[in-house]
Amino acid sequence: MPAVLLFLHLASAAFWVGGMAVMHFAVRPAAVALLEPPLRLPLMGAALGRFFVGVNVAIVLLLLSGFAMIAISGGMGAMRWNVHAMLTVGLVMMAVYGHIRFGVYPKLKRAITAREWPVAAGRLNLIRKLVALNLSFGVLVFALAALGRAI
Repeated sequence: MPAVLLFLHLASAAFWVGGMAVMHFAVRPAAVALLEPPLRLPLMGAALGRFFVGVNVAIVLLLLSGFAMIAISGGMGAMRWNVHAMLTVGLVMMAVYGHIRFGVYPKLKRAITAREWPVAAGRLNLIRKLVALNLSFGVLVFALAALGRAI
């Protein structure tokens, strides 16, 4: 069971962080290079909406598998410093994601529906900045996981 929990945990983290990297470094720049705002913004809104479904599942799996592994290992008191740090950074990431998903993204969708391209572009740019922040946090969590036992 611990191996299954670890797999679910790692796969969920890889999906979330890897998905942010793909959206940030590949999809968005390609859309900016090839599409005008009336095509680009609805595409990005739709792509984000689909990605967010997976992130929602990933977050649930991260929390369930993470807390299960902690419980099996004797609780938070038995955890090394890096597990505490990963949990803290992960919770911050979830808060940033919550702001994107439930705060900024609905405003992006409304602006797209109203065909208010400058407003939609501003919302998408804010999402881009928040994703860059969360991507940095995600890389930090992977570093904590990989290097934390050695430090």
